[in-house]
Formats: sequence, structure tokens, C-alpha cells
Amino acid sequence: MSKEIFGSDAYAPKDIAGRVCEVGMAKARLPLLTLALLGVLAGAFIGLGSLLYTLVMSDASLGFAAQRFLGGLVFSLGLVLVVVAGAELFTGNSLIAMGWASRCVSTPELLRNWAVACVANFVGAAGLALLVGWSGAMAMNQGAVAQAVVKIASAKAALPWAEAFFRGVLCNVLVCMAVWMTLAGRSVTDKIVAIVFPITAFVAAGFEHSIANMYFFPLAMWLGAPLGWGDMLHNLAPVIAGNIVGGSVLVALVYWVIYLRRAEPG
Repeated sequence: MSKEIFGSDAYAPKDIAGRVCEVGMAKARLPLLTLALLGVLAGAFIGLGSLLYTLVMSDASLGFAAQRFLGGLVFSLGLVLVVVAGAELFTGNSLIAMGWASRCVSTPELLRNWAVACVANFVGAAGLALLVGWSGAMAMNQGAVAQAVVKIASAKAALPWAEAFFRGVLCNVLVCMAVWMTLAGRSVTDKIVAIVFPITAFVAAGFEHSIANMYFFPLAMWLGAPLGWGDMLHNLAPVIAGNIVGGSVLVALVYWVIYLRRAEPG
């Protein structure tokens, strides 16, 4: 009997680091139209996860812990779709910083990917919000779903900048750890299991994901919430900054130092 049966079929962390660099190079050099369309899909996918999260949050019969946990669990759909179906998510692409640190990806390539993915994610998330609004889905649960959206967006708009920033940092540490661990797996099942727990944790803890917020704000405004584009930017500016720091510095660059940094001469 082969001894491989007794071992793990997952890639080791050092192997994951190499795979992250390879994937990062490919992402950084995607044709513009491909990157943009995959970015639109990613925004819509995260919007679908946000929609399911809203349904759970509209159920007042659930206790606090159950509501937060179940909300996070169903939100995981968004990243599952991104990873398995294929899409370009700005927050997950923070890991391209590992390729940048290894000098496999140039600074212009890195910034191009982040900028195009972020804008395209907004188009996808806001576009889905519009479709959801037109669909009448917000009338479910006697209008409680619509009320939940307005409550969620209003709470995000009221966050102080520092709090929004650090919630963004913590969110993308968990998102990028989820993406990192999907690269350890060899099957769709491996990838889904790797995603669910970190994503459930960040949502349950109330951390801030910039792309999810790009869904909540437009939908809340469509529903007539007393919010404007300035409120959305007040939230997105620190959250995007926090997402970049959390994913690129606390995950990508930390693992680069551990596994890929060249040994010091002498």
C-alpha cells in the first residue's frame, strides 16, 4: 500500500507561497477586458453572499450568536463563487503583493490590477443591488429584509474612520487567509472547506469588507435610506485602505518574509 495514502494531499505552506506568486503573476498580466469582466462577476458574487446574509439578519427570532454565525456562514457563498467559478476580487488580490515583493510583479502591474478589480467589483456589486431592488426581493418577511439592508448600511456609514480602517484590516486578514488556504487544496471540496470558517468568522465579528459594502450602500439608497454617495465614500475610503493593509502586509508580506525572502549574504 502506498505511503501517500497516509499523508496529507494538501500543499505545504511553503508550496502555497510559491503558488501564490505564480497565480499573482498571471492575475497581474490579465488582458484589461478579461480582468474587468471577471471583476464585475466578483462584485456580483459577493453581492449574492450579502443578499443571503441580509435574509438571515432580517430574522428577529434568531438569537445574537446564531444570527451572526448563520449570517457569516451563508455569506461564504460569495467567496466560494469567486474561487470555484472564477473571478477577480480586489480584496483577495491583495495577495499579489507577494509576487511584487519577489519582484515577479511590477508596481504598475500591481496597482493596475487593484484599481481595475476594485472599480469592476463596484460595478458588479452595485449592478446586482439594482437587480435585487427591481426583483421585489426586499419585500420578503413583510419588509423586514429591506429594513435590515437600511440598518446595515446606516451602521456602516456611522462608523468612525479609525474603527472602519481596523475592521477593514481584520476582515482582509481573514479573507486572504481563506484564499491562501484554498491554494493548499486540490479539490473543490478542499477549497470550500478552506473558505467557510475564515469568512464566517469575519462576518460574525462585524469586520468590514469593501466589496460587500459596495452592494449594501447602493441598495439602501435605492430603498430610500437617508444616505448619499458621500456616506458611502466615508466608509469605503478607510475600509479599502484597511483591506489593503490587512491582506497585502499582514498576510502576503508576512508569508513572503517567512518563506520567500532571500537569505542575507554572509
